[in-house]
Amino acid sequence: MESMVLGISGMTCAACAKNIERVVKKQEGVALGQVNYGTEKLQIEFDAKLTSFEKISAAVHRAGYTLHLPEKNVLEAASQRKADEIQHLWFTFKWSLILTIPLFIFSMVPMIFYSLNMAVIPHNLDPLNFPSINGLIQLFMTLPVMWLNRNIFRRGFAAFFTGAANMDSLIAKGTMVAFLFSLYLTVDNFFTIGASMIEMMGDMMFMDYNQYYFETVAIILTLIVLGKYLEAKTKGGTSEAIKKLMGLAPKTATIERDGREMEIPIEEVVVGDIILVRPGEKMPVDGVVVFGVTSVDEAMLTGESLPVDKKEGDNVFGASINKNGSIKYRATKIGKDTALAQIVKLVEDAQNSKAPIARIADTISGYFAYIVITIAAAVGAAWFFAGQDLAFVMMVVVSILLIACPCALGLATPTAVMVGTGKGAENGILIKGGESLETAHKIKTVVLDKTGTVTEGKPHVTDIVANGSYSADDILRFAASAEKKSEHPLGEAIAKHGIEKLGELLEPDNFNSITGQGIEAAIQGKNLLIGNRRLMEGRQINMDDYAADSDRLAYEGKTPMYMAIDGKLEGIVAVADVIKASSRAAIDRLYGMGIDVVMITGDNKRTAEAVAREAGIKNVLAEVLPQDKADNVKRLQAQGDKVAMVGDGINDAPALVQSDIGIAIGGGTDVAIESAQVVLMRGDLQGVAGAIYLSKRTMRNIKQNLFWAFSYNVAGIPIAAGLLYLFGGPLLNPVIAALAMAFSSISVLLNVLRIKRLDLAV
Repeated sequence: MESMVLGISGMTCAACAKNIERVVKKQEGVALGQVNYGTEKLQIEFDAKLTSFEKISAAVHRAGYTLHLPEKNVLEAASQRKADEIQHLWFTFKWSLILTIPLFIFSMVPMIFYSLNMAVIPHNLDPLNFPSINGLIQLFMTLPVMWLNRNIFRRGFAAFFTGAANMDSLIAKGTMVAFLFSLYLTVDNFFTIGASMIEMMGDMMFMDYNQYYFETVAIILTLIVLGKYLEAKTKGGTSEAIKKLMGLAPKTATIERDGREMEIPIEEVVVGDIILVRPGEKMPVDGVVVFGVTSVDEAMLTGESLPVDKKEGDNVFGASINKNGSIKYRATKIGKDTALAQIVKLVEDAQNSKAPIARIADTISGYFAYIVITIAAAVGAAWFFAGQDLAFVMMVVVSILLIACPCALGLATPTAVMVGTGKGAENGILIKGGESLETAHKIKTVVLDKTGTVTEGKPHVTDIVANGSYSADDILRFAASAEKKSEHPLGEAIAKHGIEKLGELLEPDNFNSITGQGIEAAIQGKNLLIGNRRLMEGRQINMDDYAADSDRLAYEGKTPMYMAIDGKLEGIVAVADVIKASSRAAIDRLYGMGIDVVMITGDNKRTAEAVAREAGIKNVLAEVLPQDKADNVKRLQAQGDKVAMVGDGINDAPALVQSDIGIAIGGGTDVAIESAQVVLMRGDLQGVAGAIYLSKRTMRNIKQNLFWAFSYNVAGIPIAAGLLYLFGGPLLNPVIAALAMAFSSISVLLNVLRIKRLDLAV
C-alpha cells in the first residue's frame, strides 16, 4: 500500500474538498482519500497494483481540479503556487474593477440624475428613451468581466452537472440567472417593440430603469474575486509557522575535508563531516561537538529563550544559532533525519489531518449547494405565483444563491488546526494531529512519571551535614576527591558537585569500590569510608550523632551518603533527584485549570511522597512496576475522565499509548516520543499546561467559527428569500449578498489568526 500527500489546485470551498474525496475514493484500489481544504492537501493510500497516481490525477482533473506530486522542496513549490494564485486573483480583481466602474456609472448614475430632472448622457443612449441600445452597450461592457471570471462558470457548472455542486456553482448559477434575464430583456426590447421607430419617437412606456441587471452581474463577480483574493492572502498567513521553520536552515555549511576548510551546499553534507560554526552562524545539520565551548540559541526547537551551554560531547541541532564561540562538530543526522526536518514533518502531518469536529462541516458542505439551489427555486416559484414579476423573482433567487455559500463552514476547522499546531510548534509543543488537538481540551487528569519528568532524572547533591571536626567544604572536598574514580551515578554526582563548587580536587592514594555499599579511599593519609548505612554498620561505626539528620533527609526523599574519616562518622552528603525548576509552577497551573494531577513512580513511597510535596502534587502512586503503569492509567480512565500521560522513558511507552493523550518529554527516548500524540521539545512540564491551554483556545475558536458560519446561513437565507420584505422591509440586493458571502469567510480567517497571538505561558 502506497501513501502520498499531494497538493491540490482549484478548490474554492469545502464542497470542493468533499467532491475530490468522493472522486478519489471511487477509484479502484484506493484505501484512503482525505482532503484538507485549509492546507489544500490530499492524503491518499492506494494499492499500486490496482491504480496509480496518474489514474487518480486524471479522475480528479476531470472533476475540475489539479493534483501536484511532492516536489523536492515541497514548501517552496506550495508557496510558489499560492503566490501565483494570489497574483492571478489580484489581476482578475483589478481588471474586473476597472471594467465594472464605467459600467456602474453608465447604468446607475443616470437614475440618480433623473430623479433630479437632469440629463447626463447623450439622448440616443438614454436608458429610458432608448432601452435596447442602452442594454446592448451594458451587455458588451459586462462580457469582458464575465470572461475574466470564466473559471467560476467553468468550475461551477462542471461541478453542478457531475453531482458535486460547490461555491462556484452557486455563484455561477446566480450571476448567470441575472445575466440571462437581462439579456432576455435586451433582445425583447429589439423584437417585442416591433420597430425602431418607437425608440426614435422616444417611447418611454416599455420599461422602467431598473429592468437590467448587467451591472449587478459585474459587481457581484468583482466582489467575489475580491473575497477570494483576500481569503487567499489571509489563508496564506495561517501556515506561517511551518514556513518559518523551513526557512531556518542555512543553505551552506563550512566543513573540514582533507585538511582544508570549504563551503558546500547543505545538501552535500554527509554523516561524519566535521563542521565549523563561528559565532552568529547557524548549525547546518545535527551533530556532536568535538571541539570548543559555546552557548546555542535553540528557541526554534524548544521555544526556550535562554541559550544552552555546549561543550565537547554535547548534541547540537540544525538551524540553532551559535551565540559566542567557534566550535567544531561531527555531523550525525542530515536531510530528513534532522530534528528540524522531523518537527516540520510532524507539523505538516498535523495540519493535513482532520479533527473529528470537522466532519460536521464536511457532511453539511457536501449537500449544502443542492439544498440551497432547491430552496432558491422553491422560493422563486412561490414569489412568482404570489404575483411578483420576473425581476423581483430574479433578485430573490440570485440573492439566495449568493449568500448561502458554505465557504466559512469549510474554513472553520482546518485553518484553526493549522494555526493551532503551528503556534504549538513555535513554542516547542508538537501536536501530531487534529484529533489530538481536539482531545486535549477534554483532559481532566494528568498522570506524571516522576523520574525525568517531574524531576531532572539524574542525582544532584542537595545537603552537606558536618557536625564534627570538619567543615562542610572539607567534607565535600574529601567525598568528591574520593568519588572521582567512581562509576556509580551517586558518586559521579558528588564528584561533579565538588568540581563545580571547589574547583580542583585532591588525588586519592588508593581507591576501592564496595559493591552495593560504597567506597573506601585514602587521601592525605586519612582513611575514608563513603557509603550507605549498611557500610557504616558493617564497619562498626557509631551513627547516633547523625540519627536526626539522617531521618530528616530520608523524610525529604533524599539519599544520605555517610562519610567516616579514620573510623569516625564526620558528615553526610545527601543526594537526590531534584525536581525541575519549572515543575511546581506548571503543576500549580494545571490545578488552576481544574485538572487533577497524579504522579506515578516505581520509587518507594517515602521518596515519592517527598517529591510530590515539593512539587505540590496531591495524589501519588508509588512502587508501581513499569508494566503496571498502563493498568493504572486504565483504572483512572474507568472513572470516566479523559487522561493524559506524561513520560520520557521506554517504560512509559505502554502508558502513553493507553492514555487518551500521550505527552512525551522531548529529552526522552525515541520510543516514548513515537508512542505519544504530543511531544514537548523543551523538556519541562510547562508545555503540558501550554498544550492543554492551546487545545482549549483552539477548540473554542473552532466552535465560534462554526457557530457564526451556521448562524450566518440560517439568518442569511431567510433574509435573501424576502422575509423582511414580507413585513414591509427592504429586499436584499444581490450585490450586498455577494459582499456578505465573501466577507463571512474572511471573518472566520481573521478569527482564526487570533490564535497566533496566544501566550501559551499564561
